[in-house]
Parts: sequence; structure tokens; C-alpha cells
Amino acid sequence: MLKATVLYGHPASPESFEKYYSETHLPLAAKTQGLVKLELTKFLANPDTSAPAYYRMAELYFEGSVEMQQVLISPEGIAMATNLTNFATGGVTKVFGTTD
Repeated sequence: MLKATVLYGHPASPESFEKYYSETHLPLAAKTQGLVKLELTKFLANPDTSAPAYYRMAELYFEGSVEMQQVLISPEGIAMATNLTNFATGGVTKVFGTTD
């Protein structure tokens, strides 16, 4: 199984981020065919109370490389990618890998 991980930096306004993320961005992901699973994480402070390196993480799972490629070049996949600039004011890091 393949996974695309999206790491969100700390936004300028967490409240604005959360509103846009839940009301606009996540519905785009819900329309995406070929996505096996979507897992969302909102990070907590570290045990020493320092801020985590990232604000949020989204993990998108795919059956294989063909399915992942089809999703990423689909209208929904392109819409998700281009939509990031509308709310991810803390920046975005994307990494791709396989799961064991």
C-alpha cells in the first residue's frame, strides 16, 4: 500500500485554518475516488510543553502506484493540491512512501 503524507506547518490563524479545512478542503478529499483511507492528526504539545514541529498531518492511502497516480492527476486530486494555498499559511510538506 502507498501513502501520501501532508504535513501542515503552524498556520497564522488556527481558527481560520480549522474552519476552511473542515468546511472546504476535507469535502474535496471525500469526493476523491481511489483513496482507500484518509487519516487526520492534529498534533499536541511535546511532553516538555514545547510546540510540535507541525500543526497537522493528513495521511492518504492508496492500493498501489497506479491508483495513487490516478488520484493525484484526477480533477479532485488537482483541486486538493491547488486548494492548499487558500488556507495552509504555515506551509506544507508532502512525502510519499510505502507501508509495511
